[in-house]
This record gives sequence, C-alpha cells and structure tokens, in this order.
Amino acid sequence: MIFTGKYFGTDGFRGEAGVSITAEQAYRVGEMLGYIYGRKKGKCRAVIGKDTRRSSYMLEYALAAGLTATGADAYILHVTTTPSVSFITRCDGFDCGIMISASHNPYCDNGIKLMNDRGEKMEDEVLSVIEDYLDGKTAPLPLASGANIGRTVDYISGRNRYIGHLISLSTCSYKGLRVGLDAANGSAWQIARSVFESLGAKTFVIGDSPNGVNVNDGVGSTHIEKLVELVKNDKLDIGFAFDGDADRCICVDERGEVLSGDEELYICANWLKSRGELNGDKIVCTVMSNGGLIAGLGRAGISCDVCAVGDRNVCEAMAKTGAVLGGERSGHIVFSKYETTGDGLVTAIMIMEALVERKCRLSELIKDFKSFPQVNLNVPVTDKAAVMPRLIEEADKLGASLAVRIVVRPSGTERLMRIMAEGESYENCVAACGRLRAVIEDTEV
Repeated sequence: MIFTGKYFGTDGFRGEAGVSITAEQAYRVGEMLGYIYGRKKGKCRAVIGKDTRRSSYMLEYALAAGLTATGADAYILHVTTTPSVSFITRCDGFDCGIMISASHNPYCDNGIKLMNDRGEKMEDEVLSVIEDYLDGKTAPLPLASGANIGRTVDYISGRNRYIGHLISLSTCSYKGLRVGLDAANGSAWQIARSVFESLGAKTFVIGDSPNGVNVNDGVGSTHIEKLVELVKNDKLDIGFAFDGDADRCICVDERGEVLSGDEELYICANWLKSRGELNGDKIVCTVMSNGGLIAGLGRAGISCDVCAVGDRNVCEAMAKTGAVLGGERSGHIVFSKYETTGDGLVTAIMIMEALVERKCRLSELIKDFKSFPQVNLNVPVTDKAAVMPRLIEEADKLGASLAVRIVVRPSGTERLMRIMAEGESYENCVAACGRLRAVIEDTEV
C-alpha cells in the first residue's frame, strides 16, 4: 500500500511552488531528516539533486539549511536526474537521498522526493513523522550549535560518477548511429548528450536549453511531437524523449512511430531472454499496460505479473516475484540488475544494446507487437474521493455491457481522474470514456 498522506503522495511531496510547497516546508523536511538520521547514525549524511525549475534553487537551499541546522551534512549534486540521486545514495553510503522535481508537471509545480539508504522510496513511517512535524503536531526540534552544525558539500563528482556508470553499461559501440535526444529542458539536458556521444553516437538534441520556466514546455516524453519531427526530418535511426527528472523514456523509431513503455518492455524482455538474462522468463507490468503486451510476450514464452500503477508497486512486485524487468506504459522502466528505480537513460541504453546486437532497425524489433485498441482520458476534478464510488460503479456496468476493460484511478500528483478503456472495439472504448467523463462532470455539479 502506497503512503498517501496530506503532503506526500504516490511520488513525493508535490504542488505549486511557493503556494502548496514552500521554502519553509522544505526547511522543516530537512530539519526532520537531519534529526531522524542523526539520532540513528550519530550524524546524518544526505545527498540532494534538483531539476531545472527556477523554484528548485529555493527548495534546495531550504532543505540544505534544515539539514545543517540539525547537524546533518548536505551533499549537493546540483542539476541531475532522479535515478542519479538514487544511484549515488546507494553506492556512496548516504543515509538518505532527496530529489527536487515535479517530474513531467509544468514548471510552476515542484516536488520533494525522498529516498532511503538503498535509493528506494522512503519508508512510510518516516514520511508520517515528517508530516506530523509539518503540521506542528510535534515539538520544535533541538538545533545544532558550534562545531555540531552541519555543512554543505559540493558533490559534482557524484554526478560525474553516475555518468561513468551509465557509459559502463554498454557493451557495444554506437558509432554510425544517428540518435535524437529530447531532454525536456530538464535534468538530462547535459547528461544524455554526454553519455551517447561517449558511446560513439552522432546526437541531435532538443529540449536542451533550460531557463527555469520551460521544463516540459512542448518537449519531453509527454510532448513527443517535436522528437517525431526531428527523427523524420533528419532521417535519424532512433529517438529518445525523457521527462523533467529523466526517470522516464519514450522512444521513436526510424519511421517516426512512437513506442510507449509497453513496446519498450516488449523489446527489452525479448532481448534479455535471448541472452539468458530474463530471470524466470517473466516481467512485471501494471494494469494500465496494453493487453497486447501480455499477449505478445506470451507468444514468446514470457509471462507478465500485473500490479497496480506506480513505480513503487512495480519494484515491490519485482522483488516479490524475482523479475529483473518491470515497468509502466508511461516509460518508467526498472532494470533491477542496475538500479533500484526507473531510469530513462538506462532504458535508452538497453534499447540501443538490443538494436546494435540484433543488427536491425528498431521497427523490426516490434513488428510482432500488436496493440489492442485503447483510449486514455484525463478528466479534471475538484474532489477525487467524492467521484470515485459512482465512477467505479458505472465502470463495472460499462465494462460488462461494452466488452471493454476499464481502469479508473485518481492521479497521485494532479487533480485529475485517469480513465483507461481497452477492448476489441475502439468505438466502444471511446463510448466508455465519454460516459465516464459525463459521470464525473455530473457528480461535480
């Protein structure tokens, strides 16, 4: 069960910067982390990364101030990706990791993602203690003084080590391949180019001019059109688009066709199986994955364990089943051999490895993948909890009458209800989503 409190939802503490997530709150989060881990370890060592949003600086300095005020040392990675913070936290022995990002949300939003010493999502009990402190339910914390006050450390070397880690994952040269990269004006704007050029590819990069207010603005994994245009116009072999913090990757083949996380899982599962590296010949996917993924992998002798939406659910299911590969349709893919979280750059490298080893075009790797008709709809909502009962009741009726599979769920990061309908008839999927939209609008009146 994912912790969903007043502040911390499915993917950290997220909201409009300066309004629903403030510097004062960030300071208090830092204070409590420094206090909790200081009591456990004698002195807390925390590592902090951020994306390119203007408000990330405000939250970074506030977190560092809170940490050092309670005696912790804060190591600053500066602009980097969420998976890099996870990697450095785990490999360099930090007590906790902090990433400042609102992922694929617009620039006006921001967030605080907390990780434990294994680079995984922070334990629920720690989040609960932090929430109580934010709400003033616990006494003010004792502050450090004198030589016990913490310090901040410039830790750019950690980010460079992560880049080296990415480069080391490849066993092939990408020389001669023309690769498009869309960094979403976010965390990967320097890292992506460095990695792919180091591996020999000729890169064509967009979304690499962050100015603090243009992250995800018409570019990145949620705005794939610019990358499609780049791949077609420059006759590229492949393209990869990342989101604001680069834990997701969406791919474009040489024809300009978009590959979701489902197609990426299909390619990587078949490739790992061919190498004898797909433990148990199984993967983990979520209820939002297209039925075509399950059917297509089934024909290849690969089974799918289906879990609820969310990277934490995917990771927990992978640990439980022993699967080494899992992910979501959004392009959030986890390779447990290399990371404890999803990493868009690792996903891109693994797809490149499959492409180079098979000596073919990307479209050939998915020629046997057949998607079922699927319609996805995001409906703005004021009170997600209020609409759920009627929405679920109506979804059950429509699923039976229209012969479609329906998933309805509240967004964990935005005021949206997410609706998915999948079946043999595209028209029935559209009809189901339209009816459910009407249910939400009627309930909200």
